Amino acid sequence: MNRNNNTIEICFIAPKAYQLFNPDVKEPFGGAELDLYFLATELAKDKDFAVSFITADYRQQDIEIIEDVTVIKSLDFKKNLFIGAIKVWRALCKADAQMYMIKTISSGMFLVAFFGWLKNKTFLYRTSNTYSCDGTYLRQHPFLGRVYKWALRTARHVFVQNKIDSVNLQRTTNVLSIAIPNGHRLSELRESRRDTILWIGRSAEIKRPMLFIELAEKTPDEHFTMICQCATGDRNYDELVARAEEVKNLQFIQRVPFSEIDSFFQRAKVFVNTSDAEGFPNTFIQACEFGVPILSLNVNPDGFLDEYDCGISCEGDFERFLGSLGFMLTDNKYIEMGKRGRTYVEQNHDIKKTVEEYKKIFRQIYG
Repeated sequence: MNRNNNTIEICFIAPKAYQLFNPDVKEPFGGAELDLYFLATELAKDKDFAVSFITADYRQQDIEIIEDVTVIKSLDFKKNLFIGAIKVWRALCKADAQMYMIKTISSGMFLVAFFGWLKNKTFLYRTSNTYSCDGTYLRQHPFLGRVYKWALRTARHVFVQNKIDSVNLQRTTNVLSIAIPNGHRLSELRESRRDTILWIGRSAEIKRPMLFIELAEKTPDEHFTMICQCATGDRNYDELVARAEEVKNLQFIQRVPFSEIDSFFQRAKVFVNTSDAEGFPNTFIQACEFGVPILSLNVNPDGFLDEYDCGISCEGDFERFLGSLGFMLTDNKYIEMGKRGRTYVEQNHDIKKTVEEYKKIFRQIYG
């Protein structure tokens, strides 16, 4: 990478994020990839920073410059794990950055933490969901949990998506963290016809997509739209698709390019989340951006749905979940709730604001 002596160098690692840099690649990605993509591209607008980004091998060039970010190719998911680790290691060396940042618990997290420790580089970590903070992951993975704790403790800074995750992480691992909300590029809010109830996500078990199909079945007078990509390793996806196709008032779409997803939020009356746990879903931010209130079965980071009255969380109670949808639709209550969501997102999730919080920390690290 070309840089001068005053440049702050940071490398982000998210193998499945290449699709965001190159929409021609038709592969699934998640909220973690979107979060780091927005952060990296916004940071790259500041000439004080040299930003690189390690992605997987999708038959692209070894190194590309996209949106002022140096995108470096690494592992091929079709190859074995050992070869993949070697390619990621080489990409880390090729980036030759001062700081390396990764999000989510994975073998890549442990590899990047070890690289930072061995090469005397600054390792930064950002959590992706509540289970990685509240002790659930540690209980479910006793051995890997110990490795996870080691990796956290090698990090110069650990970032979380909400204040509750910060409290829980300190309680379960004795690691201090910094809560910074996910940031998005916000577009102008404009009036549009609202005619559907929306769900967007991957078919991962933790997201419980089948419950949305059940919600549609029990609400036959409303139209529902479900955009659900097959999660990596999901062997039950065909069964999910078949079940969805049986519901007459449900439109099931397997994939929508990220560049086209806004149009679905613009049409939505209510955005629905059925996940057991998440950190702060990027789809929540997208919903609020377009004035769409949120109906959540479980997830309510820092209680913001209640504080801003921009949605309803049902604490896992499906009957309450069903009744709450009816409440939001009665007398068009969803319209005013959506407007309050827009106010919330402007105050808390504008990438132009959140990136300044990161810049301050990165500059403190390198003086």
